[in-house]
Formats: sequence, structure tokens, C-alpha cells
Amino acid sequence: MEGAQEKALEPSPSAPGSEEPSGSVRGPEDLPPEESQGCARPPEAARKKLCGYLSKFGGKGPIRGWKSRWFFYDEKKCHLYYSRTAQDANPLDSIDLSSAVFDCKGDGEEGTFEIKTPSRVITLKAATKQVMVYWLQQLQMKRWEFHSSPLAPDATLAGNGPALHLELGQEEAELEEFLCPVKTPTGLVGTAAALQPVPTMPLALQNISLKHLGTEIQNTMHNIRGNKQVQGTGRGPPGEEAPQSGEPQREEQPVAPDPSTPVREPADSPKPVPKSSLTTNLIQKAKRQNSTFPLFSEGLTWNRTAQEKVVALEQQVLILTKELNSQKELVRVLHKALEAAQQEKRASSAYLAAAEDKDRLELVRHKVRQIAELGRRVEALEQERECLARELSLREEQVQELQQHAQLLMDKNQAKQQVICQLSEKVTRDFMHLPDPADRDPLSQQETIEHLKDDMEAYRTQNRFLNSEIHQVTKIWRKVAEKEKALLMKCAYLQARNCQVESKYLAGLRRLQEAVGDEASKYACAELLRQLTQEALQWEAGETSDSMEPSPISEYDEYGFLRVPDYDVEDVKLLAKIQALEVRSHHLLGLQAVERPLRERWAALGELMPSAELKQLLRAGVPHEHRPRVWRWLVHLRVQHLHTPGYYQELLSRSQASEHPAARQIELDLNRTFPNNKHFTCPTSSFPDKLRRLLLAFSWQNPTIGYCQGLNRLAAIALLVLEDEENAFWCLVAIVETILPADYYSKMLMASQVDQRVLQDLLSEKLPRLMAHLRQYRVDLSLITFNWFLVVFADSLISDILFRVWDAFLYEGTKVVFRYALAIFKYNEEEILRLQDSLEIYQFLRLFTKTICNSRKLMNIAFNDMNPFSMKQLRQLRSVHRERLEIELRELEQLKAEYLEKRASRARAVPEGCASEDEGAGEA
Repeated sequence: MEGAQEKALEPSPSAPGSEEPSGSVRGPEDLPPEESQGCARPPEAARKKLCGYLSKFGGKGPIRGWKSRWFFYDEKKCHLYYSRTAQDANPLDSIDLSSAVFDCKGDGEEGTFEIKTPSRVITLKAATKQVMVYWLQQLQMKRWEFHSSPLAPDATLAGNGPALHLELGQEEAELEEFLCPVKTPTGLVGTAAALQPVPTMPLALQNISLKHLGTEIQNTMHNIRGNKQVQGTGRGPPGEEAPQSGEPQREEQPVAPDPSTPVREPADSPKPVPKSSLTTNLIQKAKRQNSTFPLFSEGLTWNRTAQEKVVALEQQVLILTKELNSQKELVRVLHKALEAAQQEKRASSAYLAAAEDKDRLELVRHKVRQIAELGRRVEALEQERECLARELSLREEQVQELQQHAQLLMDKNQAKQQVICQLSEKVTRDFMHLPDPADRDPLSQQETIEHLKDDMEAYRTQNRFLNSEIHQVTKIWRKVAEKEKALLMKCAYLQARNCQVESKYLAGLRRLQEAVGDEASKYACAELLRQLTQEALQWEAGETSDSMEPSPISEYDEYGFLRVPDYDVEDVKLLAKIQALEVRSHHLLGLQAVERPLRERWAALGELMPSAELKQLLRAGVPHEHRPRVWRWLVHLRVQHLHTPGYYQELLSRSQASEHPAARQIELDLNRTFPNNKHFTCPTSSFPDKLRRLLLAFSWQNPTIGYCQGLNRLAAIALLVLEDEENAFWCLVAIVETILPADYYSKMLMASQVDQRVLQDLLSEKLPRLMAHLRQYRVDLSLITFNWFLVVFADSLISDILFRVWDAFLYEGTKVVFRYALAIFKYNEEEILRLQDSLEIYQFLRLFTKTICNSRKLMNIAFNDMNPFSMKQLRQLRSVHRERLEIELRELEQLKAEYLEKRASRARAVPEGCASEDEGAGEA
């Protein structure tokens, strides 16, 4: 029983008698100035404690009603604790104020207000209206202080106190605009309220909390034992008043002994206490004296001061210990990094110095083990990312709750204002229809007016407070939104780093595979590398990895293109996976800095109009959700003079009535359209049928062209973005008939050939070193670039970059195609210059456009590094090369005609020779 009593007497961390500031409502820092002279006050003691008696509505059944409770605020946890009396050691319960909102009842009993948390609503009542407003204002300030400085006590001691004080002062000034601050009610709040007698209730049982019966029993045992100890020490009965002298007695002040000497108890204690139990001794001594809280004795004051000093020193020791451990950990990490660098150097030296294949094989195995270690680090990063994702989801839930609370408060405020207006109108109408004052009782009339004035004043106060509450909750919501944005940026950065690490891991595997793949003696190592490569390629599909990512990479992008194309050659497949990871990394790193502001600008853009701002936005790329609307506007801008309602349906009817000569070629090209896109390879997809009808309609609309290979890919791109068949048809018409030159898809492809010669002139001007290198090895670039211009890069660039090119192409025209063609060569100029064989150059040029991952870098080269680039220069070059090409074609036609004439003359001369020979043979 004694052990149980000792356990019950131990104060909780937030109890009124505990050593923490949250519950220390009876310490010297809470005393008025005249009662705390001579006390060593801690830095936070200058701030007033928020505590006092309030009535709380609660209970069940017959004992449901108002109960008197002692409330005190914990600044560290932002909790409002309450107990039955100020002398109780353990609180009954607490209220979390960090996500709570406050409401005062203008139409309820005087002094009634509510604290609304996400889980419950607590109804409280103060003694007067002034006390109610004081509590509400103080709770608002405490909540804002907690959100402004999450590390409130430590940050203040570390030097953030002045900044926090300034911020709180600004907050107080802002709140004055809504409701003037209320002075502290004397004797009703703060530590002075603890000296007052406990407010009496009609029934003693009604004030007892049956819900927390165990805590009530502990507090009762604590008070009984404390009273016995007070009587045993000769301090008098509990009802005796405390001494009025502010100077404590020196003999009762505990003095911290020298650490080298043991601490002894008083003379009545038979056992010595070791020095390690100094804190425990002081805490137990404070516990024995806590029951005399109403007396505020001098010994208790000095005991608590010494106890707080000891706790503060212990906290400083813990902080210094943590700092020392962190420094040691830093030194340990640096040592490990140095050792790793030295081992890497020794491994490289050993690999170069190794004379036999066996030694080199062992070094390769060591590298494989290092790769495995990198894999484990990647897993650790993924776990950290999962933690951040969970924290982010919690933040989002808090933001949603705060938004709902703010909306409710705004609705309630609006309803209250309507009620005030209705009451004002009613009062006005009543005064307008009042009878003669001589026939009316003056006392009743005066009472009615006073009641109406009181009601209006109450509603005004409530309205002002609710306005201040909305203002403060909105500010808190903005801070939470900023934290959420910072967490999103950190999560995107971690995902990008993960993609970079995985890309380097795959690139390292590929280099090792190339180093040992051709040697038969290293079959075992090659087999191991083959397995690792296969696992890496299957990682994303979840075949060999159980890790979960916050934002998993889909197999297809937004338009149905494979992110990692399915190649037959394993080396090319590995390169495709590395490229997909690099694209993902660039996208994540630019998401917050570039993509999000760009989306916001597009969202804020209203009606589309040609302008310099729109030109820059189109060059930067249109977000996926806005691209269909923007493309429809761009196409309409090009073909509004050609578009007539019902024209497309008329073309479809014509194609169904009679077969076009190009129908067979269109049918052959349908199956070859984008084999890496699910919309054109899935058997159940409707896109192939739409593409067939679209191309047949165009062949009837433009009989001079009919159909040309390449038009299927242009129409397919338009279908993927616009989805509507007719809109995609007009997009194809806009490209072929208004954007590109007239004979671009003619039988001779005249304009296409001209543009190839123009491109070579521009390359000689912008990239002279590259063109000299290509001429040295007699490389014909038109074999590579002709298809670029014919289908506007549809087969060359990855989808993320391709649609950005088309965004600008539909607005600015063919000049964009030249800019990006030059930018592609500039992007890979150094790699091409390192190649020293024409066959290697052709092989590289065949696939090098697919290796471009950084769309922002390519865009910057195209629209900045290639300047100046005027349309006037482009027209002049086209005119010059068209004239030369026409002359060459006329010469070719003339040579062809001469050749045909000679051939015909020879054919006519052959029969005569054959006849003479026959005659000679007959004569013989």
C-alpha cells in the first residue's frame, strides 16, 4: 500500500506540482513582484502563466452539468491541462490547442465560450465577460506563439527570443484592429487565483470526475499525505496563511554540494545519499512540500528554484553530450570517406599493375561488392522518402481540417452579421411603432432598451472576436501550406537523387559488362553482371524489388508512349532504362523551380491572344492539362479561313462512296505508326480507325498530295493531343497547307530538299568545327535530318521534348524546326567530334537524338545560343537554294531527254545492221 501511495504521489510531467514549466503554477516565477523578491528567476519566468478556475460543462446522466476546474497552460506542448483544484498533483485531462479554434457564445450564458478540436468540443464558462475575453485572447496568442516557434522553450534560450517577442508584438498589434486587448482580471486568473477558495458547487459529488476516478483518488491521497507531513513538520494547519515576508529563510534553502563529496540527508535520516541521487533527492523534497501550495512557504520557493537550476544544468549537459557525439560521428564519417578514397586509389593502382587476369577479376568482384553497397544505400534513401511521404500526408490532412474550420467560422460570422442586421432593423421598427411615452411605463421601456443594448454589445464583441479568429486561423493555414510546399520540394529532390543514383548504378554495370563481356576466361563474372543487369531492368516492374515509391513511374507517359522502349539488344535496352531515369530526374528537379510556376502562369492566363508573353510560354512548353485547349486555338488561328461546318463529314462520305488510290498505302502505314505507343498497338484501341478516316479525308481534301509517307505520324501526334478526329484533321491541314511550304510533300519533295541545303548552310555558320569534321569524313547529314523535317521530329525525340517542340512549331512555324535541328547538333557536338570513323558517325547519328534527356537545356540552346536567327535570313537562303535546285533539276531533265533520244536512235539503227549481216551470211 505504501508503494502504491508513493507511485500515486509522483507528479506527472504536466501536473501542477511537476518540475516542468508547464505545470509549475506554484513556483516563484508565478508570484507577484512583492512576493518573489530575492528569488533567482529563470529567463522564461518573466512571462505570465496562464492559469485559473473555469467551469467546464460535462458529465453523463444525472451529474451532467457545470463543474469547476483548475486550468493551466503548457507552453512546450501547447496543451491546456485541467484538474479539480490547484493543489492536485495529477491533471484530469488536457486539450490540444495546436489545431483548435475558439468561439464565444453571444446568445448563451454570460462568459460561455467553446474550444473546438478535431476530436471534440469543450464548453467552458468564466466568472465574468471580461475573464472570458481575456482567456480567449490569451489562448489565441499562445496558439500563434506555438505555430510561430515550434521549438518554443529551447529556441528562446538559444537566442531566438527577441525575434519571437517582436513577432508576437506584431500579432498583438494586428489583433487590436479586431478587438482591444483586455487587462488581466485581478484575482481571477494567474497564480493569484490559486490563493482564492475553490468555487463551490451545489453538490460535492457533482464536481467529482467519475471519468477520471483513478486520478481523483491519487490526488486525494496526495493531499492527505501532504497535510500530514505539514502537520508533522510544525508548519501548522492547512488553513493558516502563508508568511507575508518576501525574503525566504536562508536555512531552508537547499545548497548544491560539491560533486566530490556525498550528499547527506537531514539528521533524522539514517542512510547517506550518494551524489548521483542529487536530483532525485531534490525532486522528492519538492514533492513532500507541494501539498502546502496555498501557503507559498519560503522553503518551497527556494527548493523549487534549486531544483529548476539542477534540471537546467542537466539539460545543458545532455545538449553538450549530444553535440560531442555528433562531432565524433562527423570525424568518424570523414575517416571512413578518407579510407574509401584511399582504397579506391589502391584498387585502381592494383588494377593497372596487375599482370594476370585472375588479379583483375578479383578487383572486378570488389567493384561488384561496392555496387551492392550502393544498392543498400538506395534502399535507405527510399525508406527516408517513405517517411517524408507519410509526414506529407499528415500535413495535408491538417491543412484540410484547418480549411474546414476556417470555412465554418466564416459561415458562422456571416450568419451572426445577418442576425445583427435583423436585430437592428427590428429595434428600429419597434421604436418607430412605440406608443406615446406618456401612456407607457418608463421603467419597462428603459429596461427593454438596456436589454437590447446589452444584446447588441454582446454580438459586437462576438463578431470582433470571430473576425480575429478567422484572421489568425488563416495565417496558421498559410504557414502549414508553406511547410507542405517545402516538404514537396524535398520529396521531389530525394526522388531525383534516387533516379540519379540508379542511373549511375546501371551505367556502371554496363561499363563493367563491356569490359569483361568478350573474354571467355571471365565467364563467371560476366554471368553475374548479366544477372545484375537483368534485375535492374526488371526493378521497375516489381519482379525483383519490393520497394515502394511515393510517386511510382508508370510504364507509359501521358500520351501512351513507352518510357523505356522495348529493344531486342540488351545494351540498347540498358541505355533506354538509363535515359528514362535521367528524364525522370530532370523532371523532378525542375518540378518546383520551373514546372510549378509555369503551370500557375498557364492557369492564370485567360483568353489566348497573340503576344510576346504567349510566345515565351509556348517555347517553355504547355502543361499537359492545358495543351488540348492551346492546340485547338493555334490550329483555328491557322485554318479559320478554310474551316467550314460539315466539311469534314462531307469528306468522310466521299471516302466511303469511292476508294481513293492512296487507300492501299494508307492501310500499310497504319500498322507502322508509333509501335511504342499503346494507343496504336492495342487491338481494342479506336485510334487506328480514327487515323484511317482522317488520312482518307485529307487525301480527298488535297488531291495534289493525296498521301505521302510521314503524314500518318503527323496526324497521329495531333490525335494523341486533341483526341477529337475532326480537330486532328484540321491540325494536319494547318501543318501541310499553311505552316510548311506548299510543295513540301509533293512528288519531287522540292521544298524538303531545299530545307536540307539551308540547314547545312546554317550549320556551317553556327557550328563550323562540327561541319568541318563531318566534311572530313564525307558524312551526308541529309540522310539523317531529312526525316526530322518531314515529320517534325516525330520519330527522333523522346515524347517529353517532342511535344514541347510542337508547342512552339504550331505558333512560330518552320523556323522552330531549324532552331531545334541546330540545337540537337550543338547538344551532342563534343561526342560527334570524338568519333574518328564515318561508320561510327553514322551509327551514332542514327540514335543520338534519343539520348537527349534535358529538355530545358535543349530549349535554351535552341532559342538563346542559336540567336540571331531571323525569318528574313531563312527566306533568302530558301530562295537561293530553290533557284539552284531548279537549275539542277532542269539540267537533269535535259540530260535525261538526251539519253532517251540517243537510246531511241540506237534502237532504230539495230534492225538495219542485223539485216546486212543476214544477207552476207546468205551469200556465203
